[in-house]
This record gives sequence, structure tokens and C-alpha cells, in this order.
Amino acid sequence: MTDFERAVYEAVKLIPEGYVATYGQIAELAGYPRAARAVGNALHKNPDETNVRCHRVVNSDGRLARNFGFGGPEEQRRRLMAEGVYVMDGAVDLNDYDIDIEEIRKGVLR
Repeated sequence: MTDFERAVYEAVKLIPEGYVATYGQIAELAGYPRAARAVGNALHKNPDETNVRCHRVVNSDGRLARNFGFGGPEEQRRRLMAEGVYVMDGAVDLNDYDIDIEEIRKGVLR
């Protein structure tokens, strides 16, 4: 596992249940603010989906991953809905479910 992948997985662990983060937010939290696409590649290889809840990561417009590596977008939708995140037409309303990156940095979860 690379340092980048380790940083991405640790950043994903910061997303509380019932919320989502974008690939760009995870890249920023991991310390690689220009690496949003690489975040997707790292998550596709996630070795520990039980603790690294990559289903909580969505596109910048709230859309679910086209190639969610653990069962496809329908499985990602199912997992998010089970956590109380409403998914409509393959997307999450980021105004309702997006993390506040500054609160995450401060260690304050909303």
C-alpha cells in the first residue's frame, strides 16, 4: 500500500455515518488536493471496506460512482440508504449530506 492510499483510507474513515464526501474533499483531507481522480483509483482497491466505508464517497455533483468496486452503483445506493442518506436518481443532495471539511479538520463532527 502506498502512502497516498494510506492517507486516502484514513481520510475516508473521517466521514461520519449518514454523510458523504466528494473525491475532491477526500483528496484535500488526505493532503493531495489535486488528486481527486487518484482517490477513485485508490478506493477501487480498498483492502478493508468494513473499516474504510468508501460507499460514502461520491462525485463532485453528488452522483454515485459508476464503477463502485463493491457491487456497483446499486449497492452503493443501498448502503447509503441504510445509513439514512437519501439517494434520488443516482445522486445525493450535497446540501443535505455533505461533510463540512473544516469541521472534520478540527475534529468536530456535525
